Amino acid sequence: MASDGRPVEQDDSDPVMEDGRVYRNPTEVQMNQIVLPCHANHRQELSVGQLLKWMDSTACLSAERHAGCPCVTASVDDIHFEHTISVGQVLNIKAKVNRAFNSSMEVGIEVSCEDLYKNQYWKVCQAFATFVARSTGQEKIHLKQLAPGTHREQVEYSVAAERRRMRLRHVDLMKDLLSSAAFQTGVSVGVSDAEGQDEDREEEVPAERTRVESVELVLPTHANHQVNTFGGQIMAWMENVATIAASRLCHAHATLRTIDMFHFRGPSQVGDRIILKAIINNTFKNSSMEVGVCAEAYQGEEPLRHINSAFMMFEVLDEEGRPRPLPPIRPEPLHGRRRYKEAIARKKIRLDRKYIISCEQTEVPLSVPWDPSNQVYLSYNNVFALKMLAGRNSWILSSKKNNVGLYTLEENQTLCFRIESQVNVPAARAFLLLSDLSRRNEWDKNYKRSEMILQVDEDDLIYHVLTPSVTQGGKVQDFILLASRRPPCDTGDPYVVALRSVTLPTHPPTDDYNRGEVLCAGFTIYEVSESVSKISYYNQTNPGVLPYIATDIAGLSSSFCSTFLLCGQYLMENRTEPSVLSSSVTTPL
Repeated sequence: MASDGRPVEQDDSDPVMEDGRVYRNPTEVQMNQIVLPCHANHRQELSVGQLLKWMDSTACLSAERHAGCPCVTASVDDIHFEHTISVGQVLNIKAKVNRAFNSSMEVGIEVSCEDLYKNQYWKVCQAFATFVARSTGQEKIHLKQLAPGTHREQVEYSVAAERRRMRLRHVDLMKDLLSSAAFQTGVSVGVSDAEGQDEDREEEVPAERTRVESVELVLPTHANHQVNTFGGQIMAWMENVATIAASRLCHAHATLRTIDMFHFRGPSQVGDRIILKAIINNTFKNSSMEVGVCAEAYQGEEPLRHINSAFMMFEVLDEEGRPRPLPPIRPEPLHGRRRYKEAIARKKIRLDRKYIISCEQTEVPLSVPWDPSNQVYLSYNNVFALKMLAGRNSWILSSKKNNVGLYTLEENQTLCFRIESQVNVPAARAFLLLSDLSRRNEWDKNYKRSEMILQVDEDDLIYHVLTPSVTQGGKVQDFILLASRRPPCDTGDPYVVALRSVTLPTHPPTDDYNRGEVLCAGFTIYEVSESVSKISYYNQTNPGVLPYIATDIAGLSSSFCSTFLLCGQYLMENRTEPSVLSSSVTTPL
């Protein structure tokens, strides 16, 4: 569906290779289903639980096609449902492995809806699932690597490593946000306000009133070929009890909009009893509510095993399809208050993900405010944007001098440039030197000074950069740049140094400088041999950056060549000298 809600045409044709063969990803699996009344809810729309089962089955088949052995669902990233599917419409699911790691792999899932009579298509949702290969013997599983066959697959392959990094840091991010003083102060005020009884406030609904508990017996029909319960079946049962809890609040059917990450903590098997519990954790002013749901398993008198937990965002729609206001929730003591606060934290994280990651690049402001709670997503977006830019296949060679090439790319009314050359310096050493922006003024005349003002973590740093004025007599420009450094994940991957503007409350714009902004810039460094590396510098220009390179792109000068030659000379002179990042770091915010 288009961004304005209109249906769009769908092109399902497979790309044609240079030799005339039609390319088809060897791991791709497709499922097509007509939505029947038995798949629908009382609104004659496809049940989300049924959709999750079909998505999980399709993704599992794709994972097993690549692994050549049984696979189990480890997690499913956030899912945002953009469109509902009605009875009689056709559901199309495509799944293919984006990247394999040691024993796990990321599977990309795309879901669309087709109206056969109107010849229209809608995007329903996109998801990324992680599957783990299970050995049938004693040998340790080590998955073979993928060979991307198209430009889009190459981009997904490259970005999958960054998504994996973000998943692994999600739990720590949640803990850090909950423990921050600013968050605790804000939540304490919110809870006290919620507890205040005044005439203008709608009566609160006790959270206990929305509690749901249900039990399911795992039968052979619920299990896969490994006799384990289908991950999709567990997710479907969880969606069912969550919908009941959400609907109890307003005595109306609730519509599921977003699911936070599913994380499977352990398997369940045929004969298990699955206990499913759901309760509303919080309601928000934008007419949405968060429902927490967990699944536990047991057999006989054994203790409960935690299988899965998830958090789902629901809305209740009026007759015209608009979200209805929701009454406030009064949390239970102790665990209820904890869940109430955690729901606020998850909402903050969810908004950061949607605002920073899910938006089109043109919808994201140049400088996003940085704070500890969104730094994981800003860092992800920083690396993702550079990899997307580097992965474009329509670069045009504008000029070349002394083996330094200047390439340009015009796309969506945006001009991008790439400067590229090879140097006789090992890639790891070049990466270490180029990622230290405090030394960039030693070779780049456009950097007067670069001071590291905050070390976010081992791989992400924030710099205050000064550059000369573009016009004679004008103000010096300054930038607040987030530098995200990434070594290769696997053989053949590049080293990456991604740059983008952020804002810091400790360094607001001043009258002394003209504050500039960088949307996407940075280096990729490929290892050509043990002693040679290919270095590419990228920049997605904006009006503040374009004057620095405009004469080069127009062919009126070749300063790009002299600058990159100075870069190569700097790398050669320091190829064995230790490079120490600036130690002048402010206290983390």
